Amino acid sequence: MASASRRLDWEAAPMQVLISAGEPSGDRYAARLTVALRAFWPQARFFGCAGDAMRAAGVDPVVRSESLAVVGLAEVVRHVPRIHGEYRRLVQAAAERRPDFAVLTDSAGFHLRVAKKLKNNGIPVYYLIAPQAWAWRPWRARTLARTVRQLHCIFPFEKEWYRQRGVEAHYIGHPLAGEAFPRVTRGEFMARHRLALGRPIVCLAPGSREGEIARHIPILADAVRKLAAGQALTILCVAAESVSADAYAPLEATGQVRILRGETREALAHADVVLCASGTVTTEAALLLTPTIAFYRVSRWTYAVGKPLVRIPYFTMVNL
Repeated sequence: MASASRRLDWEAAPMQVLISAGEPSGDRYAARLTVALRAFWPQARFFGCAGDAMRAAGVDPVVRSESLAVVGLAEVVRHVPRIHGEYRRLVQAAAERRPDFAVLTDSAGFHLRVAKKLKNNGIPVYYLIAPQAWAWRPWRARTLARTVRQLHCIFPFEKEWYRQRGVEAHYIGHPLAGEAFPRVTRGEFMARHRLALGRPIVCLAPGSREGEIARHIPILADAVRKLAAGQALTILCVAAESVSADAYAPLEATGQVRILRGETREALAHADVVLCASGTVTTEAALLLTPTIAFYRVSRWTYAVGKPLVRIPYFTMVNL
């Protein structure tokens, strides 16, 4: 990452870094970046919009990323007052602490507004995980060209696409590609959870946000009943850390599903098939070589408004 415009005088004062992520996958990547930056600059102080992983990495949570975890055009509308309040809280903290630079991670709907404000206040902005403007809302590239110093892309084709539109884009590779395959063997995994040997394992991954999980669980519960009626299966569901256990009650009520927390990679790695909400988990399952069926449900209004804006025929990352 290029140096900020202001001289980083470590002996004069600790460096201040604003780092922000608005969803679980971004929180995961931003936490890894925080750890890496702290290894170079031990005295640096990090603050921003943070989830569990970033808070564990030592980021001061001016805003909690769980408050921004909303997907869908119609779904966002009723949360606008709260999201605007979080935006004001974050930019106010930036005005008070005057960070040496800011790193904004994914969540373009929120972060592009933040980027404009920070740029106007003279704070260098770096963007981690390029918005998928090549898929929809291509005009976002113009905003990025005006507001960010560097855009860090995780797909090879994104670099050239953005550079053609005046953005200083760099390809860094996908963060998940560097994660090791789980060391726990299938046998050890099954023994730990007392799972029946010889049965195919189906892993359900309904999402990481409360709203999308609420939309997907009833459909998955119906699918579970149909699957279980046809053969003996072991069905697991990986639960989001920030979502209450009550959200998964309809799956547990089928009597066929074991809910797991904190073992997503192990469950994905040892499953025979994954049924998952379209998102980062599809890439993770692909890297683990697990066959995947992806799905996603939005409101009718979101579908009607959003479908004409989409410029590609695919909805999962691994098909791009």
